[in-house]
Amino acid sequence: MGIANCRSCDGDDLRIILDLGSQPIANALVAEEELTSPEARYPLAVAFCPACALLQVTETVPADVLYRRDYPYFSSSSPALLKHSAQHVETLVCKYGLGPLSFVVEVASNDGYLLRNFVNRGIGCLGIDPADGPVTQANAIGVPTIHDFFGSRCAEKLVSDGKLADVVIANNVIAHVDDINDFVAGFTRLLKPTGVAVFEFAYALDMIEHCEFDTIYHEHLFYHTLHGLTPLFRRHELYLNDVERLPIHGGSLRLTVSRTPVRSVQLDALFAHEAALGVDQVSFYNDFADRVRTLRDSLTRLLVSERAKGKQIACYGAAAKGATLVNYLDLGERFFDFVADANAYKQGKYMPGQRIPIRHPDKLVADQPDYVLLLVWNFAGEVMRQQATYRERGGRFIIPIPEPCIVPPGAPIGETQFAILPTPDSAAARGIPPKG
Repeated sequence: MGIANCRSCDGDDLRIILDLGSQPIANALVAEEELTSPEARYPLAVAFCPACALLQVTETVPADVLYRRDYPYFSSSSPALLKHSAQHVETLVCKYGLGPLSFVVEVASNDGYLLRNFVNRGIGCLGIDPADGPVTQANAIGVPTIHDFFGSRCAEKLVSDGKLADVVIANNVIAHVDDINDFVAGFTRLLKPTGVAVFEFAYALDMIEHCEFDTIYHEHLFYHTLHGLTPLFRRHELYLNDVERLPIHGGSLRLTVSRTPVRSVQLDALFAHEAALGVDQVSFYNDFADRVRTLRDSLTRLLVSERAKGKQIACYGAAAKGATLVNYLDLGERFFDFVADANAYKQGKYMPGQRIPIRHPDKLVADQPDYVLLLVWNFAGEVMRQQATYRERGGRFIIPIPEPCIVPPGAPIGETQFAILPTPDSAAARGIPPKG
């Protein structure tokens, strides 16, 4: 269903900044027996609200369609994410003195990948998630998790059961909820008077500046900046307290929120940086669509040229962002040989839209394609280290974002587990040809 008003402030002057056309649901993997059936497609466009500076997609796909029973994302499949989460828990425990008498809640807790660190420390916790598979997995490993969508109703039920939280964690979920006001109201209700909520989410400023258009898909209803979030939280008597920029997912923020209007130096500095750039004005986003089309055309020329030379091209990472990318490229169902993915749940299925078969990563070495388009470029360091044998045998990765570049077999990849952003200097140092 398309929207006419801002989901946050109800403003009625939404301005389209990017239209990616009609796309399938990014995580709706196609089973073998479904290949002869048509897939549902929905408009995928991003709009800016001048009244509150919030970026959002213009189409609302029902939650039960997005997060169906066979929802395929399991956070524990990424070692880099597990390490990131363990470090996050260590920071929270030390910063807030969490112990056996504390209570921590995680919203959109997936398969218990983060909360298990609290369980191992003897700290009381509870996960909340709407997807059947991950919830079952979390409870199986001893992480208490309820199967539900979080909002004011869920929060009220927990409070009535005497479960007020010292810390509520919400990683990569504040972008996913249609009724954003009810969602934030749930945090106000669930937190103890001195409690804090900690959010992680992909940072819209990084998305715009690095042309990360593939992070746009129907599950991601919002693309957040500090300017867009401030009025939303204030509406529910919550205040931004602190912020940290993180490299994960192509650039993220870790935002701390509470009932106390105390602001850190880091928060004020980043807010001022956003203001100087003009992220609260539609003019800041004017050239985004043009840059996205330029990237698409450049990547298409590279791939089609190599394919015309008889080169084999596979992909790595059957992730939602990859679905957006390959469907926007629209090179045809047989253009890519296969997509490798470490998640056993996805193997044997097909990516939506382009119907690329998903296979075990061992197939990279078995088939040794000439190129691998890295759809999960946000975990470039982790993936290329895991695929050292493929690279040693001459395999080349193509990183599509923020601009297409080929990583030669012998190019050093540094220490990061996450995105590798080519610059003229760093690209040359790794043997990656610079743009142009």
